[in-house]
Amino acid sequence: MVFDDIRRAVAKLESDIACGPIVPMVAAQEIRDHLASHYDFTKPLALDDAVADVERMLRMWQVQVTHPRYFGLFNPSVTLASIIGDTLVAMYNPQLATWRTSPAANEIERHTLAWLAGRLGFPPNAIASFTNGGAEANLSAVIVALTRSFPDYGERGLRALSASPTIYLTREAHHSFNKIAHMTGLGRRAIRTVATDRHLKMDVADLARRVAEDRKGGFAPFMVVGTVGTTAAGVIDPLPDLVRFCRSEELWLHVDAAWGGAAIISPRLRGHLADIDAADSITCDAHKWFSVPMAAGMFFCRHPDIVREAFCVETSYMPTRTAGPVFDPYTTSAQWSRRFIGLKLFLALAQRGESGYIEMIEHQARMGDVLRDALKRAGWRVVNTTPLPLVCFTRDGLVTAKFLSSLYQSQIAWMSEVRLGDDAPVVRACITSFRTTESDIEWVVREMGRLIS
Repeated sequence: MVFDDIRRAVAKLESDIACGPIVPMVAAQEIRDHLASHYDFTKPLALDDAVADVERMLRMWQVQVTHPRYFGLFNPSVTLASIIGDTLVAMYNPQLATWRTSPAANEIERHTLAWLAGRLGFPPNAIASFTNGGAEANLSAVIVALTRSFPDYGERGLRALSASPTIYLTREAHHSFNKIAHMTGLGRRAIRTVATDRHLKMDVADLARRVAEDRKGGFAPFMVVGTVGTTAAGVIDPLPDLVRFCRSEELWLHVDAAWGGAAIISPRLRGHLADIDAADSITCDAHKWFSVPMAAGMFFCRHPDIVREAFCVETSYMPTRTAGPVFDPYTTSAQWSRRFIGLKLFLALAQRGESGYIEMIEHQARMGDVLRDALKRAGWRVVNTTPLPLVCFTRDGLVTAKFLSSLYQSQIAWMSEVRLGDDAPVVRACITSFRTTESDIEWVVREMGRLIS
């Protein structure tokens, strides 16, 4: 069967990648010359030959994000079930804009999203959708929040509003919100950057001050963005305090939990997400800590009527709505035509079960602790505080860029440079693979010591 072939191919690829280099040493011109000399598209090529060549390019000319020593951005190793799920979707190519065209696919997604919405503490009537990523989920949140806060926004636009809307977040929040402010017409100056405390968490006192000043100055505060697992340092904003403040000020609270949201299923970690169930909306990416192939974002909202108002549309050419308790996703999301994104998470959950996912997530959290301890024993200084497996570290006299260049040249691991606040750049390492072991970490830390000795 074709899936037996996939299973064998994936197993071999995992082994080959784990034993091979992590970082490509290539210039853009080398790749461009290869493409120009082999692919002018004037005549057909044998598919097997083209596929083999593309796979060779991917093996040689990309950072191997599924390598157990890839300690980088949130690009995980992926489960076999999710790979098979993506293959099935490509084979059948279902269109999820309407329920009638893909009843099974739509119901599989609804069932999967309902499971996670329940774990997040949202009510049964909460609405959720798969998205192309966290940026689209965050965009959805801003659009829905604007729709609730400003009744004229949907029909007459921002020009009809008597005051300029403003959004509040910290400099540690995801930078997609700057693009969203541009795309929605709010303007980038609508973003208010709230101060952080010494652990880089949002300072709620400064938030209150900024909201009060803006209201006094004639602006219209409408949304606060809290983060569960910032990109740079894995920070979790003080959700209970944000919930109390937003309720008292009648502000929309969106929680960007693109990475850290998966921690809600972990008995060890879920306490750090206390009160996330009181948010108005949540972003969570399955293609991060749920370890499925990109792209698989998710948007959750506890206000289904506002979501429908924000994305409502009527057409004469789409299939007639089916009677009963179903809805067409193109009327409740930013997308229209859409791939069957959710199958890869559904199959991975079906194969491993919730207990299997808890084991995967808590294993990575433990590996984060192993990395912190190993670095401290080796004389490195850890400079961030988070329960998530993201470690920022440095040492006296370290030139981060030079160190990382040596790290890559030696094929020890892939890490990145990050600047926390106004401090000097430090090294950022995040455990993104459920295949990373304690021996991987101990070897990396030992080899890093040799680089600087």
